Amino acid sequence: MSDQQLDMKDLSYRMKRSVEVLQEEFGGLRTGRASTSLLEPIMVDAYGAQMPMNQVGTVSVPEPRMLSVQVWDKSLVGSVEKAIRESSLGLNPMIEGQLLRVPIPELTQERRVELTKVAGQYAEHARVAVRNVRRDGMDTLKKLEKDHGMGEDEHRDRAAEVQKLTDDMIAKIDEALAAKEEEIMQV
Repeated sequence: MSDQQLDMKDLSYRMKRSVEVLQEEFGGLRTGRASTSLLEPIMVDAYGAQMPMNQVGTVSVPEPRMLSVQVWDKSLVGSVEKAIRESSLGLNPMIEGQLLRVPIPELTQERRVELTKVAGQYAEHARVAVRNVRRDGMDTLKKLEKDHGMGEDEHRDRAAEVQKLTDDMIAKIDEALAAKEEEIMQV
């Protein structure tokens, strides 16, 4: 064997991370219910830089259809309000001192269909990321075989392992997408 090896743990970690990123993106997609993860992807202009929402205030869910953001620095209230208003979520915050109340309106059927398309795009990006990791693994295997680091049989067996891992991750992505679509379409 040569010093270069196919690290299955690394491939597995990278593929699992793609699925985790997809879950985080799905958390930012709006459904009919209020969720603190809805505001997580929003970046706020604060102190001359872009900062995540959770670094400028506390996000909570006081009611099922309401979010509240307790802004820590009074000078940032306007920036937080602007960031929420300009996000693609279609939310309209109301300012009460350093507290922003963000009502979550009912989704129209048209908006639900739009959100399922966005979820589908997120899932496709995750599939592409998983396939890129598979390609890296297959390239490593080809190089090992070419450099006489492994025989044809071992190459075939390891390639089958990489493909099985890829298929498992793609199945997880498809399951997550189906669950998110069902959640979005739920009235």
